[in-house]
Amino acid sequence: MLVGVPKEIKNHEYRVGLTPAGTHALVLAGHTVLVEKGAGARAGFPDSAYTEAGATLAENAAGVYGRADMVIKVKELQAAEFPLTKAGQILFCYQHLAPDQDLLRHTLDSGVTCIAYETVADASGALPLLAPMSRVAGRLAPQVGAWALQMANGGSGILLGGVAGVPPGKAVIVGAGNVGANALQIAVGMGAQVTLFDRGVTKLAALDQIYRGRIATRVADPLTLDRAIADADLVIGAVLVPGKLSPKLISRDLLRRMRPGSVIVDVGIDQGGIAETSRPTSHSNPVFVEEGIVHYCVPNMPSAVARTATVALTQATLPYALKLASLGLRRALAEDPRLMHGLQIHAGKVTHAGLADDTKRPYTPPGQALAAG
Repeated sequence: MLVGVPKEIKNHEYRVGLTPAGTHALVLAGHTVLVEKGAGARAGFPDSAYTEAGATLAENAAGVYGRADMVIKVKELQAAEFPLTKAGQILFCYQHLAPDQDLLRHTLDSGVTCIAYETVADASGALPLLAPMSRVAGRLAPQVGAWALQMANGGSGILLGGVAGVPPGKAVIVGAGNVGANALQIAVGMGAQVTLFDRGVTKLAALDQIYRGRIATRVADPLTLDRAIADADLVIGAVLVPGKLSPKLISRDLLRRMRPGSVIVDVGIDQGGIAETSRPTSHSNPVFVEEGIVHYCVPNMPSAVARTATVALTQATLPYALKLASLGLRRALAEDPRLMHGLQIHAGKVTHAGLADDTKRPYTPPGQALAAG
């Protein structure tokens, strides 16, 4: 199979979909790898490293999309990439189709096959290709939250860790999955007063055992959650419903009850975010103030640490890429239910139930869509 790796063009997106080591593995397996010039440069992987690993370099993105049977990238297609795709091409990357109707329409109309990193799932419901970036984003969230709390950024001037004689800031983390657990680790290390919320007690109990009185854990009933958020200096949104839009847990009215200059870091903004007022920002302009509250809503947070993020991501995605390249789409999906869970679009049909529900599109079971086209 001819595997293409384009350069990412989303704002300040420096990650790359395949490392030279991954390239070497695909080449050893008998595949051709075509990498756009400069694709890995900002993550510390020069063109020479790819050619030494056996890749061929393409002058531009058109040269990659025009030839590749499967495109491996990081972020969802950007508008400038829409005309470059072709029918039957596999797009293996984060897709985030639910919040973006133009992107969804293009993937349906163009005949591409979309396998989404964020919905590849195992039998237990774990998300092995989302988990590495969730860990990175979780660890970044308290850092950027502390930065946003600084007065020059619109914040209230709270130091999360406090100082002698002055209490620490109050951080509320909503969700105890990979993002939440990693955000908790950093927030506790910074000395914040942390309350962790989740829907059930199982994850909370496990983390409570680890931190032994250094955190507060609460089951996320609406009244308790609202009161904690209203009193927080920093709120980290760490809620994920695979393949669906994030639930709106923070209303505009609740924001009005928070102290001006408090901060929301809405990590799940690429699925719509948990605050009614959240909207995507960028690394160039990461924050805005709404109802007196600073919002940090960058959808590609891990790109801020692109080297670490690229290595962590591609270690997870490479085995799946090898399977798709070596077995072909239908056989790979048939043999690996995890990949089948990741199939969101095929031959003009929505093949993920959550995506169909959120976007009010007809749902076609994956097996049926694959058999038809």
